[in-house]
Amino acid sequence: MNIDNLLTIAEVLIAACAIVLILLQQRGTALGSAFGGGEGTSYATRRGVQKYLLWGTIVCLALFVGLALVSVAI
Repeated sequence: MNIDNLLTIAEVLIAACAIVLILLQQRGTALGSAFGGGEGTSYATRRGVQKYLLWGTIVCLALFVGLALVSVAI
């Protein structure tokens, strides 16, 4: 296996991990809050598992962007 294949596999795995982490993050209200409805429109701090999910998502996305840039440079 050459480096291009390894980068592609790593990108797919990290993208799948980021998708799972994004889907695990919960919101107080569903689609109604996107259109201005709902009572939970104020900002709430993330605590516990939500905080780790957020940071895990940020790390996965940063790794994905970094690997994409390396893949383009090679």
